[in-house]
Amino acid sequence: MRRRDFLKSAGLGTYSLAVLGLDCNPAYCGDVTADERRRYFDRIVPPADERRSLPQGPHLQVVDLTSDVLVAGGGLAGVLAAVAAARHGARVILVQDRSRLGGNSSSEVKMHVVGADAHKSRPGWREGGLLEEFRLDDAVNNPQRSFELWDLLLYDKVVSEPNITILLDTVVYAATTKDSRIEQVLARCDKTEHLYRIVAQICCDCTGDSRLALEAGASMRSGREARTKFGESLAPEIADHHTLGSSILFTARKYDRPMPFVPPRWARKITKEQLKLRKITSWEYGYWWIEWGGHLSPIRDNERVRFELLAVVLGVWDYIKNSGNHPDSSPWAMDWLGMIPGKRGSRRINGDYILTQHDLADANKEFEDAVAIGGWPMDDHPPGGFDRPDLPPFVQIKTKEVYNVPLRALYSKNVANLMMAGRNISATHAAFTSTRVMATCAVIGQAVGTAAAMCVRYVLTPRKLYEDKVRLVELQQTLLRDDQTIKNLRNEDPNDLARKAYVEATNALEHAEPRLIINGVTRDIPGQSINRWTTPMTASGP
Repeated sequence: MRRRDFLKSAGLGTYSLAVLGLDCNPAYCGDVTADERRRYFDRIVPPADERRSLPQGPHLQVVDLTSDVLVAGGGLAGVLAAVAAARHGARVILVQDRSRLGGNSSSEVKMHVVGADAHKSRPGWREGGLLEEFRLDDAVNNPQRSFELWDLLLYDKVVSEPNITILLDTVVYAATTKDSRIEQVLARCDKTEHLYRIVAQICCDCTGDSRLALEAGASMRSGREARTKFGESLAPEIADHHTLGSSILFTARKYDRPMPFVPPRWARKITKEQLKLRKITSWEYGYWWIEWGGHLSPIRDNERVRFELLAVVLGVWDYIKNSGNHPDSSPWAMDWLGMIPGKRGSRRINGDYILTQHDLADANKEFEDAVAIGGWPMDDHPPGGFDRPDLPPFVQIKTKEVYNVPLRALYSKNVANLMMAGRNISATHAAFTSTRVMATCAVIGQAVGTAAAMCVRYVLTPRKLYEDKVRLVELQQTLLRDDQTIKNLRNEDPNDLARKAYVEATNALEHAEPRLIINGVTRDIPGQSINRWTTPMTASGP
């Protein structure tokens, strides 16, 4: 959309901005009372007598909002970006196009969260930070591992932050820029018949599909680069628009009687030959390898992808139940089937730095602007997915070590106030096959949210934050203080009084003395050093 057309459609003229976000001490992090949260609804839903509309949408009520940080997208990357920014004093608007937060980790898709903690060659790494906080809360309050209660946990984390205004079921659909900055974003909620005009100092695209970046005219890339482009051995010889496909999952449970299954007529008929490289060993939760559509557009062809994935899922379940090759499945029945394709690949936003295969493979690679870690293998899948039974469903190249992600890959190269977190960061396809997993996306979200809050506080663009080495170090030290894991970076925060403390304990294992908890290293370094206090376990008598 051209700027002139945008201004016309937005009806910009004389108008007032409603400043959102509850009054909050920047250092405050705590629960919002129910009455405080209820009061904010009057701001996003003005009284009927204040109704304003546009000729292009006469039945949509226009609401003008302004805040410090706009986060578009409510997957794990967006949630952690919003919470991190809010806890560091920024007023945040979080826009999510679904009624649930969590993206692929939510009950709408039910994909389990993986990342650097799954690094097999160097066990012991964990992402830390807000993701660790969320995981621990989930372990305590949701020991039954209900995906719906994980959704609730994420909602609770967001609405309990006084500095966050959340707009669910709301889609970003337009943006206007001036002098390479986003001036305003339009988002609409058809369920509540509201059109939001949002102004923010820093905008964060956590949509996965880079919708905000698209509307802002950001430089982007998609598909797979040619091998010679970046000298990547994992890249194809010729560039194409292919990416990883999407998946639809299902769950099943066992009953006390035989449970029949009759597939719909449009379900695919699956044969044993099609499954020779896709093993069925259990069926209570399956299967990531029911993947399809990497050769199509994951955006424009979403309905085609959904239909084919459902046809494959139901065909596979028909094979399990009725082929005679899995008689133990007789008392089992599906109790949930996803209806939203869980996307892997889409557009990626170009930053000042593009992560490549070499950055992930080099165990000694150092970034002066490191802000988060990744560690999942470079995990590529055939674009044809299930329709290529002759190919293994994945090819994994393990990295020797976890790797750092630089700040320069997390902001747009040509839109000055645009940052990104999630599977759309600045990376080649080869590097993306690792950075795309949700735990990595989540901790990148924390880094972006913290950086966005600092940009607001010091009136900087993300690029200027990188160039200001004093502020860059402050960002890194702030992340470490918030328990973010950054490889090879030590806590040297002069404001951390704990570093000056004396620590002792009545007992400790050798090489795990209590003094280590304040040595400035936030994680054990697998195979190198222990950076925690550990005491011997003793058996207590009756």
